[in-house]
Amino acid sequence: MNTQNSVIEEMFANGTHYGYSKSRRHPTTSSYIFATKNGVDIINIEKTAELFEKAIAKVEELAQAGKTILFVGTKAEARQQIIETALSLNMPYVSERWVGGTLTNFPEIKKRITKLLDLRDQKEKGGLDKYTKKERLLIDREMDDMTKNFQGLTGITKTPDAMFVIDPKKEHIAVTEAHKMNLPVISVMNTDCNVKHSQFPIIANDASISSITFFLTQIKNAYNKGSMGEKK
Repeated sequence: MNTQNSVIEEMFANGTHYGYSKSRRHPTTSSYIFATKNGVDIINIEKTAELFEKAIAKVEELAQAGKTILFVGTKAEARQQIIETALSLNMPYVSERWVGGTLTNFPEIKKRITKLLDLRDQKEKGGLDKYTKKERLLIDREMDDMTKNFQGLTGITKTPDAMFVIDPKKEHIAVTEAHKMNLPVISVMNTDCNVKHSQFPIIANDASISSITFFLTQIKNAYNKGSMGEKK
């Protein structure tokens, strides 16, 4: 109980309880609302803490089994934190734009990633010098586009085992693909999201850097704990 109280205090300090305006509220989040002040929903973080505990347990379980989690967050407030968390865990990520088919058509996506890596290798070894200046400029532009879309996926050889998402409403295409591939989805979602779209929803502020950073830090710690075979 003391541990949960500590988590709740941290959540409060990081502003995780701020929802959106009542007019934006999705009906499935109603039971997680503590109050509405000045038209803005305040999230019941005691209930959020219970949800978060289940999400943490799932992350530790995935870690103990050596599973791969794909981190997705393309909104400006989440982008840098998503990258840093994924890199620290040596996990794949998408922080710029979700390319349709990233999961459902992974073999094709993998071909494009392989092409990017091949072009990088050729450029490094001078293999692109045979092309004209205009051709090299076009190749560089293609590489820039592919880097933007696939940089966080260059290390994966197969589809991931789970997905962690910041704001599943914004990342609805990614979440839909995860469902089609039967991947569990863990997500931080605000009051405008459909709770049913994630197996492990965390109802909380998904629009502030402090809130997002708090949850990602806890998820990172949980994965590291699980990967060392520790028990809760």
